[in-house]
Amino acid sequence: MEKMMRFQYKPVRRQEAIVGLFVLLFPVLLPCFFASFSHASPSTFLEWNVPKPRHLRLLTSALQRESSNGEPTDLWAPLADQGWRPCLDGSVNAPPLPQKSEGYLQVFLDGGLNQQRMGICDAVAVAKILNATLVIPYLEVNPVWQDSSSFMDIFDVDHFINVMKDDISIVKELPDDFSWSTREYYATAIRPTRIKRAPVHASANWYLENVLPVLQSNGIAAISPFSHRLSFDNLPSEIQKLRCKVNFKALVFVPHIRALGDALVHRLRYPPTESQPLITDDLTGTTDRNVKQMPQKFVVVHLRFDKDMAAHSACDFGGGKAEKLALAKYRQRIWGGRVLNSQFTDEELRSQGRCPLTPEEIGLLLAALGFDNSTRLYLASHKVYGGEARISTLRELFPKMENKKSLASSEERVLIKGKASLLAAVDYYVGMHSDIFVSASPGNMHNALVGHRTFENMKTIRPNMPLLGQLFLNKNITWSEFRQAVVEGHINRQGQLRLRKPKQSIYTYPAPDCMCQA
Repeated sequence: MEKMMRFQYKPVRRQEAIVGLFVLLFPVLLPCFFASFSHASPSTFLEWNVPKPRHLRLLTSALQRESSNGEPTDLWAPLADQGWRPCLDGSVNAPPLPQKSEGYLQVFLDGGLNQQRMGICDAVAVAKILNATLVIPYLEVNPVWQDSSSFMDIFDVDHFINVMKDDISIVKELPDDFSWSTREYYATAIRPTRIKRAPVHASANWYLENVLPVLQSNGIAAISPFSHRLSFDNLPSEIQKLRCKVNFKALVFVPHIRALGDALVHRLRYPPTESQPLITDDLTGTTDRNVKQMPQKFVVVHLRFDKDMAAHSACDFGGGKAEKLALAKYRQRIWGGRVLNSQFTDEELRSQGRCPLTPEEIGLLLAALGFDNSTRLYLASHKVYGGEARISTLRELFPKMENKKSLASSEERVLIKGKASLLAAVDYYVGMHSDIFVSASPGNMHNALVGHRTFENMKTIRPNMPLLGQLFLNKNITWSEFRQAVVEGHINRQGQLRLRKPKQSIYTYPAPDCMCQA
């Protein structure tokens, strides 16, 4: 019964908007009462005061916006054919796979899921350049996410090897003769087989001049660190296409990630009704009702508003001096002085578009674009800085907002619990199956999904960060002025293909390297 009740939904009537606004302001009016009954941990409130809406005038109007009553809107229209197609047939002109490789190539990848994903693609490209046998990359434990998931925990390794078998040789582990080449081995002393100083965005020639001799002398070379260690420019066409082949074809998630992702997408497409609550006995999430029910559209919002992002940005999020101090200490503890306190004021940072959008701000953006309170929204995020109190404004604007926890039982989520990379993988999968994707701030997840959805010609809204920063700084702006500026500022930011420029990532801009004009 408890599980059935969790999936009950009630329509939100327009007259409830004021009540909803009162709920938002309640913690502000009675902070002591709120703090005593909150589920948030006491330490949370040592860093920042209970957040209150920072754009109350806009929020009040947004909560009173009218529903579309199911009427069709251009918002949901799929992207028109832009005349570009995936084009990964570079192997036709590529040289055949040599009979003998120069040796084994190991790479050690840091960062989160999507930074590691791009590193894997680069590793395949470097192995091809060197005619090396690639060892399945080693994924380092990220100091922020603390996830020890391996390549095989996240990606379907057999699919990966099979898709790439005609391009490079790949092994799951080293033969016994090289079993000594481990992370621990390289951590204890300087080793002749370790390449420690590979420059960021190194050229193909750099690898031929500096890594190939190590391979030929020792039969193995280990590159650590490796993230962002291959240039995006001045590479042969077949190498560029190879990177895209890895990213868009070879890297698929393990079956249990795909099964959970499919279940979440199905439940978003076919939500329960009050008379027919959803009962999830397995990951299919299907019922006879689905056969007759029309599938609904949904938006995925990637809300990168964790403590890591908030601290790194050095922006002010309304928590006062306590929050600023706490985030400054966090910057020092995590990055050890490599990320300094900003020399810019908060106004300067926001007007430059360098501050991540808060849950309230991403909600106002979506509302201004025309998404009403009947919109089905999936929240892709790890840990939101400030917890549910910070998300409450977004939830008021979009009461049909879901996430992994609201759509799947704890039993269904047991294999991904506490594993940041697997949680992100599920969000990535759902993001690739949504009608629209929007990210609250630039970052690796944003870049990866923008590139992948561009490759598949799918609608993706890219927030105009400098414009939004300036609009939110204007405390006198009316809702109609805000809405007009937002709509006009995002006309050409809804998935229109953009050609990659020099130094830009091929994983974010796959055309023209990996796409051809029809």
